[in-house]
Amino acid sequence: MPEEGIETQELKEKLEEAAEGGGEGRGARWLLWLSLSTAIIAVLAAIASLESGDHANEAIILKTEATLTQSRADDAWGYYQAKSIKEEMLATLSELAPRPDLAASWKAKAETEKREKSEKRAEAEKLGKEVAEGDTEARRHLEMHHQFARAVTIFQVAIALAAIAALTRRKVLWWVGLAIGAGGGLFFVLGFLTH
Repeated sequence: MPEEGIETQELKEKLEEAAEGGGEGRGARWLLWLSLSTAIIAVLAAIASLESGDHANEAIILKTEATLTQSRADDAWGYYQAKSIKEEMLATLSELAPRPDLAASWKAKAETEKREKSEKRAEAEKLGKEVAEGDTEARRHLEMHHQFARAVTIFQVAIALAAIAALTRRKVLWWVGLAIGAGGGLFFVLGFLTH
């Protein structure tokens, strides 16, 4: 049997003794607290991981929607430009028309193009605002994702230190792990507070 298996088995036995109230007294109580604190950090890491993934997905969705909206805004601006050219062309032609009825017809068409052009401009501007809002919201979710991802990483380091502390019976490693876990808790809270 590998040496790691023996240490793990010993750790399991000590934890069972601590849970039953037997064992080395203060040492058994310490292992119980170590186990409990590590379990709490693991739960926080799992929650932070879910939040991180959720916000990353939301940022991707929002950015994709903003990109599609930007495409629609570009199309609207292109249509606006085409209407502007057509309006100018019809207005110029109406001045050069050989007959008054033809001039009036082209002038009326130029007015229609002008009206449609202003509608397209309003649509393009509205879409542009939607793009800006979507980009801002995507960046906010991405920042939240980063905060939670930092928390997960720090929590994992804290859990690893707690495992090493349990195996080596070094309380100082547990305290260091708790301090690092508190740092992860800070990023965890910042993830919820990021606006």
